[in-house]
Amino acid sequence: MARIEISLPSKFIFSTDIPIRISDINRGGHLSWDSMFRLLDEASVQFWSSLDSPGSEDERISHITVDAGINYKRQAFHGQTLRVEIAADEFTNKGFDLVFRVTEVVSGSEIARAKAGILCYDYEKQKVISIPEELRSKLSR
Repeated sequence: MARIEISLPSKFIFSTDIPIRISDINRGGHLSWDSMFRLLDEASVQFWSSLDSPGSEDERISHITVDAGINYKRQAFHGQTLRVEIAADEFTNKGFDLVFRVTEVVSGSEIARAKAGILCYDYEKQKVISIPEELRSKLSR
């Protein structure tokens, strides 16, 4: 069976802490895979907001996620707080990857790595566009 391999960049440009809620726990007593996607989505919303760049609902030109994957390293449990760090990597003319490192705050243990493929997208015209230079600059800092 194929495994997802996610390499980490040398630096991350954003970090946020997110507590694990009881509703994030599965029958096995640990963080469920679908909850991890929701936690990463919450971190992404905070990330885009921190950039004050395309991605807000008011913008005509935004971004769209085209694929996503998670590589789990260990379990996480209710009551723990996860630190989600985000970096942009693998730039093309029209997109890039967002890379996530998820660690447990108290122990520093790595819980997961994730990657999402992002394309810049004009929702009004319903088409992929080039990365705006201002966004590329902010993501490359």
